[in-house]
Amino acid sequence: MAEDIILSATGLTKEFKGFIAVDTVDLNIARGTIHALIGPNGAGKTTCFNLLTKFLQPSRGAIVYNGRDITRLPPADIARLGLVRSFQISAVFPHMTALENVRIALQRRRGDNFDFWRSQRVLSQFDQQASSLLEDVGLTEFSSTLAGELSYGRKRALEIATTLALDPEMLLLDEPMAGMAQADVERISALIRTVSKNRTILMVEHNLSVVASLSNRITVLARGKVLAEGDYASVSKNPAVIEAYIGAGHG
Repeated sequence: MAEDIILSATGLTKEFKGFIAVDTVDLNIARGTIHALIGPNGAGKTTCFNLLTKFLQPSRGAIVYNGRDITRLPPADIARLGLVRSFQISAVFPHMTALENVRIALQRRRGDNFDFWRSQRVLSQFDQQASSLLEDVGLTEFSSTLAGELSYGRKRALEIATTLALDPEMLLLDEPMAGMAQADVERISALIRTVSKNRTILMVEHNLSVVASLSNRITVLARGKVLAEGDYASVSKNPAVIEAYIGAGHG
């Protein structure tokens, strides 16, 4: 009857020296969905996202993940619980190959040190898993390319691969399409759709065509409050949402 909620926030509030950036936000993310957080510039999206991923501590309110209160937990602890923020926690080293980058993430998941002097047999086991993850994100032919030499879009794909190496149950994407050419946007959109098949995804995204094509549910923020929530068809026709976007200029 009720939706299976994997992540919820209740009364989430963040004040900065008297300025309320996020104001009593309630949010429920259903398991197995792609949920987008959108809004005009200054709406509080990034602050809200930082609160949910624990890069900021809320002034008030509670955050529950998989039935556990994580309001006071640091980011590293919630990552171990399976709630992983891409492009922040994932580490891409420019002077290492794509394969080596994913292998480091796999070693980290096992709790091993970055001990490259281990036996070739153990390292080749990581190579097989790393190759499989590179294949998942369409980077097989770039496995021996230095990460620093990859195009912007492919670098983002590699960052997603290193995040997936941590085997997250829920993936939080912070503006995954920012600064991308259209061909890269299409590639990363397809990748997000693929990796969402057995995961929950929450993303902050400015590109509304991406939001329309990917999201099951959308929460619109304006001035730190939830303005509307629903699927793209209902949200995009909501007069308050239209007014908020027009009123904020081309944000």
